[in-house]
Amino acid sequence: MTLKTSTLSNGMRVVTDTVTEVESVAIGIWADVGTRHEDLAHNGVAHMVEHMMFNGTPTRNSQQIAEAIENVGGQVNAYTSREVTAYYVHLLKEDMPMALDVLGDILQHPIFPDKELEKERDVILQEIGMTNDTPDDIVFDHYQATAYPGQALGASILGTADIVANMKKDTLFDYVRRFYTPQKLVLSAAGHIHHDDLVARAEKIFVDLPPNTDPEFEPARYVGGERREEKDLEQSHVVLGFQGVKRGDIDYFPAMLLSTILGGGMSSRLFQEVREKRGLVYAVYASHGSYHDDGQFEIYAGTGPEKLPELMPVLCNEIKKMATGSVTEMELSRAKAQIRSGILMSRESMMSRAGRQAKNLINYNKLPNVADIVRKVEAVEPGDIRRCANRIFAGTPTLSALGPLKTLESYDNILKRL
Repeated sequence: MTLKTSTLSNGMRVVTDTVTEVESVAIGIWADVGTRHEDLAHNGVAHMVEHMMFNGTPTRNSQQIAEAIENVGGQVNAYTSREVTAYYVHLLKEDMPMALDVLGDILQHPIFPDKELEKERDVILQEIGMTNDTPDDIVFDHYQATAYPGQALGASILGTADIVANMKKDTLFDYVRRFYTPQKLVLSAAGHIHHDDLVARAEKIFVDLPPNTDPEFEPARYVGGERREEKDLEQSHVVLGFQGVKRGDIDYFPAMLLSTILGGGMSSRLFQEVREKRGLVYAVYASHGSYHDDGQFEIYAGTGPEKLPELMPVLCNEIKKMATGSVTEMELSRAKAQIRSGILMSRESMMSRAGRQAKNLINYNKLPNVADIVRKVEAVEPGDIRRCANRIFAGTPTLSALGPLKTLESYDNILKRL
């Protein structure tokens, strides 16, 4: 077992996965905070903070931060999701102390310079505009808002243009003070790393974090329904989904396998029936994602508007067959192999290892056990898939559609088909 974990004196957790056969280290900070922790009036603040963290400290400007990593051939990046924000670096093992110093500096001493704030505001507004011009992205934002109306969990990760355009610097600082506290941060590293050395260095560097707080966030409240937006596009984009299961639920792994069998690749039921046999779509797939207290099962299809009258009955029929029919041993074996190989092949990436172990600590307060995960996947039986399908597909569906929609049947008709 190469995984080790420690807790700094301030309460911040450190986790490492030592792989001495490689020459690099992936290292980063994962924060237990994302879009769902925002006040709706400040939607987009989590993402804006992530952008601004790289834009200056009292001792480094934005260019110096980037050059510190890239001058030694390293790569630096970050992301914001609905429940987690991450800042990470991948570089050679001998440059790890420098990367740790940079990460500690930007996380503890951001100054959010006015000039950089205005520049980054424009960048994010362009990002929002680009997303709005990408229908197979924005249809999922519409879906999320319909599934969780009036909730931060349903809000866009990027925020709205109006809110971002008027976001104040004080709002960013307040957010950091509330959420970037030791108890909500995990320092994670994978690769050619020495655990005790990293812990000793981190103990000296992470001394200026805000005091621990216990901010509340709104529990998920799935509602469902529909949202249609008629738009002059070549294709119609449709997402049909249902309330899924939360992390740790008895049906967590069955739901993962269910989505793979239904729409998880070229051999999946949806791809074979909808695209290969009938030629109704260019893209069709299913996915399941879990949150702390809820989950989402989604089916996406992109098609020409003339195909919608035939497409929707076929989609609904395939959904019903999952709940009322049986899964073959070959289907289940293939789905298990896909998931198992994805888990094991991700072990070949130091960045994937660092991210997995950090999120495991955040989500479950324990280290990941890959062998145990694979065992749980392998233990799922056909009856578990059917039970899970009955549970998920019995719920209220959420429909999000964008593009030419005159031929898309009514939500009520879709309900009847299901």
